Amino acid sequence: MDKRDAFRHNVLTSGHRACSGCGEAMAARMVTDLIGPDAIYINATGCLQVFTTHNQQTAWQAPWIHSVFANAAAVAAGVEAAMRARGKEMPVVVQAGDGGTFDIGLQCLSGMIERGHDVLFVCYDNEAYMNTGVQRSSSTPHGVRTTTSPPGRLSQGKHHLKKDVISIIAAHHLPYAATATIAYFPDLKAKVEKALGIKGPRFLHVLSPCPLGWAHDSALSVTVSRLAVETGLFPLLELEHGDLTGVMRLAEQKPVQEYLRLQGRFKHLFNTKQGMEEVRHLQALADAHIRHYGLLEADTEWDTRRAMHSARHGRGGYAQVTVSAPREVKNGG
Repeated sequence: MDKRDAFRHNVLTSGHRACSGCGEAMAARMVTDLIGPDAIYINATGCLQVFTTHNQQTAWQAPWIHSVFANAAAVAAGVEAAMRARGKEMPVVVQAGDGGTFDIGLQCLSGMIERGHDVLFVCYDNEAYMNTGVQRSSSTPHGVRTTTSPPGRLSQGKHHLKKDVISIIAAHHLPYAATATIAYFPDLKAKVEKALGIKGPRFLHVLSPCPLGWAHDSALSVTVSRLAVETGLFPLLELEHGDLTGVMRLAEQKPVQEYLRLQGRFKHLFNTKQGMEEVRHLQALADAHIRHYGLLEADTEWDTRRAMHSARHGRGGYAQVTVSAPREVKNGG
């Protein structure tokens, strides 16, 4: 590519068929532009694959392979092994939704990490099986209305808690894992760049709102994503070899109702006494995240408010954490 034209190049280009305000399309554009076209992308079946490759057309401007739901990590492991055998170095990147990560693809993902393949696995988490009609997944939060967890006389939506996949991944003691959202691009940028500089298996979990499945205004995708962080429901973390090494401190904790009320998938909770009890359960879950990760206590001058406006330098908005008993939080600025 002519270097003069490089700034015009998007790995995920225009012409795809994503819904207006699609958080997954925004996340994929951000992540793949940071990685660049000189990489091999393996894409599990799901929304991202469907709306970018329709009827013999593609919106991808980089080497791209479609895998089935279950085996994206296994395909990536094979590609990485083949490249290594030929003495070639090129980033190998998996892109999958929560179905291809939390559920159907978890076995192959675990195996890929356990074998130590030099692969970056990116999960664009929209918290349900959106591509096939908004069915619940193990990533769907407690109390959410989906087509397979409808609220009614006997239920207030999904009964079960969202699977803590980042802890499951961290238990593999892989070199690097992190959570991110489309609301904090400097944070996402720093994490992608850090992951690219590390050898071995790496995992990035990106919260990606879905206006259709979450039933929020398509103009509010970034706002909803930001509130997930500010309420404590989706902490922004970094882990290295299984240990927590970074957290983004909250400038203040927002009540979970500010997040829930923007989304039609939680609307039923505000109509009954039983539903409001589930809202209190979600608030308790957010509070537990705050305490567990010390999100209001991290010793850093940076926080979510400043991270909205400033680029990260070094560790940026993160507090470096030493996990011990008692846990010590150090300045990582």
